[in-house]
Amino acid sequence: MKLVVQRVQQASVKVRGEIVGQIGAGLLVLVGIHKDDDGSEIKWLANKLVGLRIFEDADEKMNLSVQEIEGEILVISQFTLYGDSSKGRRPGFSEAAMPKVALKHYQNFAEALSNLGIKPQEGIFGEHMEVSLINDGPVTMIIEK
Repeated sequence: MKLVVQRVQQASVKVRGEIVGQIGAGLLVLVGIHKDDDGSEIKWLANKLVGLRIFEDADEKMNLSVQEIEGEILVISQFTLYGDSSKGRRPGFSEAAMPKVALKHYQNFAEALSNLGIKPQEGIFGEHMEVSLINDGPVTMIIEK
């Protein structure tokens, strides 16, 4: 699994013109599921994400987690994180998990976040989504396991 994590002041996701997920200060997380993922990485990634210290403390040091600032998380599935553009000009997606498997892992990841005390807002798996955000910093991290 691969997470692209953005520290945001706010973020939202629309499907067919309607907002389906929206947060204030917190993390926008794009989630890619690899074809070889078996689910064993989900708990580790959820713990890493919730504990990631990328919010500033009173001394303006990145020293606080999303939990410590009582922030929110918006999770968006994104199979294109496993796109391969090394050959030609059209990316291939053979490294991404098949939709049925990816959906299961995506749902389990959201549940793992809930179990850690942060119920995420979510996009709609497999739908065309419009994601809006105000990146804070900007701060963007990639976490992969």
